Amino acid sequence: MTRQRWALVTPAVAVLIVVAVGRLIAPDVEGRGSGVPFAPPSAAHWLGTDARSEDVLAKLAAGGWTLAWIAAVIAVGVTALAATLGGLVALRPRYAATVGWITDATMLVPPVLFILLVLVSWPQGGIWALIVLAVVIGTPYTTRVLAGAASSVAASGYVQVAEAAGERLPYLVFGQVLPNLRDTIATQFGLRYVEAIYVVSTAAFLQLIPAVGGANWAVMVRENASGVLLNPAAVVAPAVAIAVLAVSVNIAVLVRNPQSGERS
Repeated sequence: MTRQRWALVTPAVAVLIVVAVGRLIAPDVEGRGSGVPFAPPSAAHWLGTDARSEDVLAKLAAGGWTLAWIAAVIAVGVTALAATLGGLVALRPRYAATVGWITDATMLVPPVLFILLVLVSWPQGGIWALIVLAVVIGTPYTTRVLAGAASSVAASGYVQVAEAAGERLPYLVFGQVLPNLRDTIATQFGLRYVEAIYVVSTAAFLQLIPAVGGANWAVMVRENASGVLLNPAAVVAPAVAIAVLAVSVNIAVLVRNPQSGERS
């Protein structure tokens, strides 16, 4: 890997490490306010305190886990389901019209608006309702993309030979088509992860999902917005953390497959 690629990957690796081990290395400060809300950065609190008088840096270190794992589950669900359906559509083109119709229908309603309407009317659904809704909404478009990429593979000689030899459809999808779409599937996973971060952050910011914790980055932005002039770090730090997390997976996925076609 070149020095330039290392420079791109290092911030991504750093934020993912913080997300993974933040709850282990950071003290549990929720409910242990110092009594001074929105205190500026100091030796005791490097990023100051928030609206609850709690240490911003400690909550920042511990607050990415919920956001990261929910987005990861959504991205994995969308990518896996879309890859399977995309391979099926490529091998059985008669299903393409149905997928296209569903994709056009889902694109008429913005995902966040649809999730907002459902979760407001079904508040007890919680995190898992958000995951199911996000997967349902994100799958049709991703299926169309992967079906287009899989069509050339499905038309290749070795797939036709396998089909003529009597191989069943599951083997053709998972044994022949999808292994030849690894890079495309990885790229789609990165894009879906960014989209999932956006959806989960918005839902948490709007208080549509309970039990995400006060240390959640999106919740930190919402709760501390009123004191942004007193301690900007309480809002800027979690907002930047969300942005870095959103692009970190994309960087990790794309840096191994640059446009030149070389492998890192």
